[in-house]
Amino acid sequence: MSVQHVSLAWNGRPVEIEIAWILPELSTAPVMVFLHEGLGSVAMWKDFPQRLCQALGWRGLVYSRPGYGRSTPRPVSETWGPDFMHRQARELLPALLQALGLSGPEAPPLWLFGHSDGGSITLLHASGASPSLSGAIVLAPHILVEDISVRSIEVARQAYESGPLRAGLARYHDDPDSAFWGWNRIWLDPAFRDWNITAELAHIHCPVLAVQGLDDEYGTLEQIRGIARQAPQTQLLELPGCGHSPHRDQPEALIAAVQAFVKQQPLRPA
Repeated sequence: MSVQHVSLAWNGRPVEIEIAWILPELSTAPVMVFLHEGLGSVAMWKDFPQRLCQALGWRGLVYSRPGYGRSTPRPVSETWGPDFMHRQARELLPALLQALGLSGPEAPPLWLFGHSDGGSITLLHASGASPSLSGAIVLAPHILVEDISVRSIEVARQAYESGPLRAGLARYHDDPDSAFWGWNRIWLDPAFRDWNITAELAHIHCPVLAVQGLDDEYGTLEQIRGIARQAPQTQLLELPGCGHSPHRDQPEALIAAVQAFVKQQPLRPA
């Protein structure tokens, strides 16, 4: 992947968004946009986006949200509110897609592929998207806050403060404190315990593949089964021997499932 930067305005200031194109020579192919987890970045996807796009014969776009990877770090004084994923889905992502020519009637077929917080952002974008979105694939998304999520995020805080997590994240983020504390503090904020996007899922009209590992340490199967109740066009994939990151724990099974799923769908939404 060749890393570049795109300039946008965000939170009243200019930011540089790290992006990487996959198979850019496939100029007329559908595009899969990858949205990373709460501590993720372009580099933390490793080779999975490349493998998936090669299997599909599609282009791919991977990007790091502000505060992550090689994008502009979060200012120390900036704290996130309970609407932080809504803002990413309905403000930042549309601005990025527009800047890259991936929105509007002349744009190629567009799919979103989101993991964890990126999966929630994907669902929120799809719930308010125009009919141009062809489909969405979400891995271990959050649609509500569960006790298991909070417990695991508390463990992550301990690992960051006194364990090896900070050093590990420093390999992937210019400012690991920006990435970690932006995510960790809002998830552990008592005001976030009531965050719930279940009702908004009924407004999703595109095809959805929702994937979760049976050993996910950050959420129960209610996180994806709740999507299917609200958006009945959703297909579920529940993977044994798999934790919170299906693309790392079960990449072959996931790629095969995505290939089968997208073949069932029209190239463009009706």
